[in-house]
Amino acid sequence: MFAKHRSYWKAATSVVLLLALGRPVLGQSGQQKTRVFTLEEAVNFALKNYPAVRASLERVRAAEAGVGLARTNYLPRADVLWQANRATDNNITGLLLPQSIIAPISGPVPIATSNQSAWGSAAGLLFSWEPLDFGYRGARVDAARAAQNRAAAEASLTRLDVGIATINAYMTLLAAEQTVRAAESDVQRREEFAKSVHVLVDNQLRPGADASRADADLARARVSLARAQQQDAISRTFLADILGIADSRVEIQESGLVGGMPGSSPEAAPVSANPAAKAQQARVEESLSQVHILDRSYYPKLYFQSSVYGRGSGLDPTGKFLGGTEGLAPDRSNWAAGLTVTFPVFDIFSIRSKKAVEAANERAEKARYDQTVQDLTGQLGKAQASLEGARKVAENTPVELEAAHSTETQVRARYQAGLATLVDVSDAESLLVQAEIDDALARLAVWQNLASVAAAQGDLAPFLQLLPGKTKEGL
Repeated sequence: MFAKHRSYWKAATSVVLLLALGRPVLGQSGQQKTRVFTLEEAVNFALKNYPAVRASLERVRAAEAGVGLARTNYLPRADVLWQANRATDNNITGLLLPQSIIAPISGPVPIATSNQSAWGSAAGLLFSWEPLDFGYRGARVDAARAAQNRAAAEASLTRLDVGIATINAYMTLLAAEQTVRAAESDVQRREEFAKSVHVLVDNQLRPGADASRADADLARARVSLARAQQQDAISRTFLADILGIADSRVEIQESGLVGGMPGSSPEAAPVSANPAAKAQQARVEESLSQVHILDRSYYPKLYFQSSVYGRGSGLDPTGKFLGGTEGLAPDRSNWAAGLTVTFPVFDIFSIRSKKAVEAANERAEKARYDQTVQDLTGQLGKAQASLEGARKVAENTPVELEAAHSTETQVRARYQAGLATLVDVSDAESLLVQAEIDDALARLAVWQNLASVAAAQGDLAPFLQLLPGKTKEGL
């Protein structure tokens, strides 16, 4: 009986299931709190409390800090050193290739080795500044800024996904509530009719089979009501979960969504404004920034350096051990200043390979952008077609409902007069409950398809502006 109306919220339920099943189910306490939401309040609440939204905002903050980190490369570098040691002084003539294991020894080579040790000390300050980098540091800052833009676009996309998922969950619950109400009315009508049939059968005015059929129809209506109530409870749990209050009971306010339809549609917007398209475009720009960094990598490195340092030793220039605390403090000082130029000659080969990799990544991201725009255009077209169809359906369901009411009343009167069969009444009752569900869900389908159009365009705010009884707070 309910196969037809289930198609209205089947798609919405699948979206909510994906989000809800990805999170652990929280245990419910014996005393559940009740929270009441309008649709706009539910969307705003989810955008403030859903963990995915909070995580995306933290990623944006991390990317902003990354820009500041990249800018610190413009600052000069100053390193301070203090060292004290005690060691032998057995120096030797010869070459030693650069390494990090053997400690260097300064001073003359002694005639004989000794195990006697002396104090040594050193203190110094090295100041280093790169006055010219041929745009390399600027490229690093631009790359960090591109990463920030990507994180911001992805955060907007997350907000859009959570917003439309909340709307679908809300609409699913509202549809379930309307189905329960229609099923309750159907049960009430069939109970009254079953009583009247039993009276006629008891007075031998109708065959006993009519009473059995009436009881069967009543039982079937009660089964349908139980199923509708089950779906209502599941939908309510889904909405509470996406709002981040799974331990509370959620109640919703219709706010005219069932009683009327919007008179207009949101203004058309290009799909390139959708956060999904913006996020993909940001990935393209991020890949471009990596190529730009490599373009500025194969240049000389110029460093202005200056140093002030002191040394102390427990040995005199002849190699004599002075003993005591000699050497614990520096007693010879020096200073130096100069310009250092380095150039990684053979890095050109690795840079070329890296550029080839990043260029391929850039082309791949551009292709994904084209695919994203194409997919969004298709989604928008489908949403607009669905919206147009939903409007036409909603214009005809009141006629269906009125005719079903009239048919049910007339057939019941004809049955009482002996001019119609119980099967005719059962069919009329089924037609009426289906018409009630269709009429209620048809208007919800218009609202839900409006939200789908707004989501395809990338902005739910115009949709929220159409809500009856809306608040001034927006997305």
